Amino acid sequence: MHKNYLFDLDGTLLPMPDTKSFVELYLQSLCKSLVPVLKIQPELLVNSVWNGTHAMLSNDGTRLNYDVFWETASKTAGMDLLEFSEHFDSYYQNEFAAARRATGVNPLALKSVEKIRQNGGRVIVATNPVFPSAATHARIRWAGLDPEDFEYITVYDNSAFCKPNLSYYEEICSKCGINPEESIMIGNDVDEDMCSKKIGFDAFLITDCLINRSGADISAYSNGSFREFYNALEAGKI
Repeated sequence: MHKNYLFDLDGTLLPMPDTKSFVELYLQSLCKSLVPVLKIQPELLVNSVWNGTHAMLSNDGTRLNYDVFWETASKTAGMDLLEFSEHFDSYYQNEFAAARRATGVNPLALKSVEKIRQNGGRVIVATNPVFPSAATHARIRWAGLDPEDFEYITVYDNSAFCKPNLSYYEEICSKCGINPEESIMIGNDVDEDMCSKKIGFDAFLITDCLINRSGADISAYSNGSFREFYNALEAGKI
C-alpha cells in the first residue's frame, strides 16, 4: 500500500527492551577503549559525548550533525577530539559490540524488509542520526540485517537535523525524492516517530519496546507488536 517504508532502528528493527542498559554498556566500553588514548578522566569523556549528542538533537540545520558533535564534544573535553577520530572509528567497529548484550534479534525484521523489497517498496533506516556510520551499521547487523538492505540510512554525517524536528523527515524526503503521502514511518517512539504524521506520513507504532514519555493516548495511531505489523504487511494492509 506504500511506496516508501521508513524504519526506526533501536527498539524497532533492533529490539532494545532496556535503553538504560544499552547506554551504560556503550559508555563503559567507550571509556575502557578511549580513556587510555585520550588521557582524560572517564567522566569528562562521558560528558563530552553527552554534550555533543544534545547539541546534535537541537541542531537547526545550518551544519551537519557531524560538525556540531565534534565541535561541542571537543569544547567540553578541552581538546580537539577530531584528531582521535580514527580511534573512535576503531572503537565503533570493534569494542562497541559490548553494548549488543542489551539488544536482541527479531527475525520478523528481516522478513519485513525482504517482503517490502520483493514487492518493489523502498526501505530506509530512519534512526536518530547521532551516531557515525560504523555504529549504525553495527546495530543494523545486530538486528540480523545488512546495511545493503536499505536504500538510505540516516547517520550523523549525512543529516543536519534530529527527531522530533519535522525537518529531519523533510530532509529524508528531499534527499531520497519521496512523497510523505506515499510513505509510512514505523517506530517505537511516540514523540520521535509518530510526529511524522504531521507532514503527511502514515505511521505505525511498534509497541514491543514502546517509548511514550508523556503517556499519550496511542489509540490515535495504528499500533501493535512487530508481529502484528508483519501480519498486516503480509496481508497487504500496510
